Parts: sequence; C-alpha cells; structure tokens
Amino acid sequence: MVDVDDDAAFRALLLSCCDAPAWAGRVLARRPFDGPDALLAVAAEELAATSEDDVDTALAAHPRIGERPTGAASRREQSAALAADAGVLAELAAGNAAYEARFGHVYLVCASGRSAEELLAVLRSRLGNDPATERRVLRAELAAITRLRLRRALEGAVA
Repeated sequence: MVDVDDDAAFRALLLSCCDAPAWAGRVLARRPFDGPDALLAVAAEELAATSEDDVDTALAAHPRIGERPTGAASRREQSAALAADAGVLAELAAGNAAYEARFGHVYLVCASGRSAEELLAVLRSRLGNDPATERRVLRAELAAITRLRLRRALEGAVA
C-alpha cells in the first residue's frame, strides 16, 4: 500500500519510477489525488513539462538495454531481452555504443515484454533520427516507462 500522505515514502516511490527529482517534487506538491488515475495523469503532465536537465538525470539512472541491470524494475522490464543469445546481446552492446556516441546519453526504450531482437531493430531505426526528434522519442519512452512503473507500484493502493 502506497501512502501518498507520507512525503518521504511517496517521494521515494516516485523516484523509483522516474529518477527526476524536480518532477517528483512537483508531483508531490499536487496532492491530494482523486485516485490512482488522477495520480497517473498528474505524473504524465508534470513529466511532459519537466526540464531537459531533469530528463537527463532520469536517463542517467537507466541501465543500458541488454546489460544486466541491478534494479528490480529494470530486471523485470528487460527480462525478455536478457534471454537473447550472446550474438544479439553483442549487437545490442555495439548499438548502445553507437547511440551514445551520436546522442550523448543512454538508449532509452520501454523494454517490457520486448525481445532483444525487437529492441535492437528499434535502436537501429532511432539512430537515423536527428537529435530533436530523438529527444521527443526518448521523452515518450520515459513517459511509458514511468507510467508502467507507477501502475505497478499503485496496484491495490488507494492514492
């Protein structure tokens, strides 16, 4: 059960879903929520309005796709991709390096339920994006990941 009235616990929950401190502070400040759907809507609205610096902080907390993540949420989300053979994982590692060289940050994609082959194809297609387009795409991916994690955290909770 999530206690949205406990500042420290709620902030910790938000940051476990998206490690963007300014975003978490703004969501926290907008309490009370009229249920989980209202919280999800506020979280999405505030994430869409968050600064590039806050997005960069959140990106830094995400592991590379295809590497063994340490966090439980990332392990669960990448479980299908991590089942790939060594060759595909090596291609993902090379793709991650190319992406980071091109854009200056980790390749972010909502990996939940997606195979390594699918994530590699998405990575390759995104390498052709210009930086502004890619920034819009990664913000959408961050929003999808955050929503998924918040939904999982709120299951059975009264917000």
